[in-house]
Amino acid sequence: MPYVAPADKVTGSTLTPAEFNLLADAVEAAAEALTSTTTTALTAYTLALTDARKVVETTAATAVTLTAPPNSTVAFPIGTVVGLRQYGAGQVTVVPAAGVTIRSRGGALKTAGQYAEAALTKRATDEWVLTGDVTV
Repeated sequence: MPYVAPADKVTGSTLTPAEFNLLADAVEAAAEALTSTTTTALTAYTLALTDARKVVETTAATAVTLTAPPNSTVAFPIGTVVGLRQYGAGQVTVVPAAGVTIRSRGGALKTAGQYAEAALTKRATDEWVLTGDVTV
């Protein structure tokens, strides 16, 4: 539910009421993501719409392939963030489905090790950005 700032909360602020409300929504989404988890022991997992604003936690002992699906299959809204956590020993490799692009610093698409956390953010229709504790 969108937060609507009372007028006295934005008076004297450099933010407009609309900007304040967007910021409050982002903080609420981040807090929700920290408390909602999808746990899987699978070694192959494709993101589902129900993973939006959650942490996908993998518990597999062997390598895990996590696929970012095309918008035509799973229409995540632009701006959606999905957290990733490698809880098991199996390193998670994030792969794009056909037609999808995943951008990351230095081309890093794997979690760095057990307990590593990362985030996938949908930037455009079939484009995601991967950040966090990731490696090549």
